[in-house]
Amino acid sequence: MDEEKKKRDYILPVSIVIAALLISLSLFYSVGKKEEHPPSKEANQLQTLPVIKPVTQDDHILGDPRAKIVVVEYADLECPFCKAFHNTMKELLSLYQSKMALVYRHYPLEEIHSKARNEAEASECAASLGGETAFWSFVDRLFMITPSNNNLDPAELPKIAQYIGLDTGAFSSCLKNRTFRDKVQRYVDDGNAIDMKSRGTPFSIVLVDGVEKQSISGALPFDTLKAYFDTLVR
Repeated sequence: MDEEKKKRDYILPVSIVIAALLISLSLFYSVGKKEEHPPSKEANQLQTLPVIKPVTQDDHILGDPRAKIVVVEYADLECPFCKAFHNTMKELLSLYQSKMALVYRHYPLEEIHSKARNEAEASECAASLGGETAFWSFVDRLFMITPSNNNLDPAELPKIAQYIGLDTGAFSSCLKNRTFRDKVQRYVDDGNAIDMKSRGTPFSIVLVDGVEKQSISGALPFDTLKAYFDTLVR
């Protein structure tokens, strides 16, 4: 009887130790498993989407508006992230060609970029003088030369107009008279309706076959966006 009791007294603590060890190993495995594949910050930037105004012929569209994928971007011409995203989108448009189009909508963040609204109006002056080709050429050139963050000298704007072959006199008159002030404000009002002040720029909505599919916040790198868009063009 004493021998049996001694045996039980010995087995009990050993069992407790083994159980504790197993629990520890289980917790270690679980934590390790969670840390193997932490959520990607970039993945978190592919967010749920607001409802935006439909794309129309009044929008600035680069590519075929009937393309399977249409990216509607809200952007600020003095935003360094918009500059990076613009270059990335140009690469993607070159890659996907007729399968993708880009729509540009102004959203100057005047609280930090006081020159951005004037630049947006300047791009509209370019469009009025040379059509969509002039608009995109103006935006391309501006993003190419601006240091961003409100550092582009306004004197460069007519030089950009001249560089892309526009009548600089007509351009300067258009800009001085703020001919497209109301048009740019309509873009801003549109952005305010989807709370762009809290979203920041660039902020984009991806349309697939005309239906809103996903939003993209910020200037995601080429490889991340390509991997995402590859799943849409199949």
